[in-house]
Amino acid sequence: MRLARFFGPSGVFALLASETYLLLAAYVIALAVVVKVDPLIFLLYNRGFLRLAILLGTLLVGFYLQDMYEDVRVRSRVALVQQVALVFGAAFIIQALLNYVSRELLLPRWVMFVGSAIAAPLVLGWRILYSRLLESAAYSERVLFLGVSRLAQKIAERMREKPQLGLVPVGYVGEPGDNHCGIPGSEILGPVENLRRIVEETRPDRIVVALPERRLQLPHAELLDLKFAGIVIQDGPSAYEEVFERVPIRELRPSELIFAEAPGPRPATVFLQSIYSTAIAALLLLLTAPVSLVVAVLVKLTSAGPVLFRQQRVGLRGRVFVLYKFRSMYTDAEARTGAVWATKDDPRVTPVGRWIRKYRLDELPQLVNVLKGDMSIVGPRPERPEFVEKLMEQIPFYRQRLAVKPGLTGWAQINHKYGDTLEDAVTKLEYDLYYIRHLTPTLDAYIMLHTLKVILLGRGAQ
Repeated sequence: MRLARFFGPSGVFALLASETYLLLAAYVIALAVVVKVDPLIFLLYNRGFLRLAILLGTLLVGFYLQDMYEDVRVRSRVALVQQVALVFGAAFIIQALLNYVSRELLLPRWVMFVGSAIAAPLVLGWRILYSRLLESAAYSERVLFLGVSRLAQKIAERMREKPQLGLVPVGYVGEPGDNHCGIPGSEILGPVENLRRIVEETRPDRIVVALPERRLQLPHAELLDLKFAGIVIQDGPSAYEEVFERVPIRELRPSELIFAEAPGPRPATVFLQSIYSTAIAALLLLLTAPVSLVVAVLVKLTSAGPVLFRQQRVGLRGRVFVLYKFRSMYTDAEARTGAVWATKDDPRVTPVGRWIRKYRLDELPQLVNVLKGDMSIVGPRPERPEFVEKLMEQIPFYRQRLAVKPGLTGWAQINHKYGDTLEDAVTKLEYDLYYIRHLTPTLDAYIMLHTLKVILLGRGAQ
């Protein structure tokens, strides 16, 4: 499934829609049983729709915070019961707290009890059934790989790890002598010359072309016939991009970006992003002003040095700007080491700095950078000039990362751990290039929502 140029697992969207329907049905049934009036009358009057929407929103956000939409497979029924019980328990607590705000926002007590008694088993049963459906052959699209290569193997492994993608590998077409990556011999179905016969036997819905570099001679006639017969023909890098949601820069040729229909964001999308980034930054500055004041006082009282940390970073098209943060390190942190990446349990970080980093509070002054036009709310994280020069020499396509404004948060930040190695820089660049190619308000909204979840749960900071 693709929403506004943003790829996403169709299985996850379908699960979200189906669970919303099940929860709605459960509480409507409870209304009919408990209130003993037409549920439609209750929903149309006395803020019934608002009451139900608050509850459903609470439950769905709870499932999201429990990572129940990250991997939809049921690996442990005990863990699933614990997750569902925790979410419904939190929903009861929130309903109780709403009593102090306005009773008109609450569902009737017995509707809440009866509806939850119906909804919880429904969600549990549906999750288990849905997990089995995703893993069944009837749901999935069958994928045949043309080529025995490391790229093909990576894509196939990802498909098996993520059944919600709805893609099942059926085997490889290629020469056994090309197998230098340990693919089981039983999965190599025959040489390229037998492609037609193998397709007739396996009946794939899609063929992914991932031939080794030394065997780039494609069977053009056979592939054209198969494409006109209705089989999807896809090149390896685009299949990798679809299943990993990042760009495989080691497999990418410059010509593929040069001749791509949309190698970067549309100008209209960039303009729209600048508008909502500025509006969100202004609103957040107002809402977080009390928090910023407390953080500023704590930083000043607990270590010597200025409250704000200023540092040069590289922005849009290589323009250098001054980035603002609340200081979380000792003032002489880099006097001996020079410019280095942050590491886990970094000794340069102060005790208060460790705490404000955990909840991303040190990033709040960067909202000023957004208002100044140096940054966006979402985009690749801005790097220091010293690092950018080295990385452009060592990593292909690193310059293309500067095609958009840097952001407070980004696609790489929510998908990859904080890293301090060249390999981590390569992986983050793959995510950044994916983001640049698929930049949309939809994708930005998803990243902001996921970032909020990371902040609330205190994950991934260093």
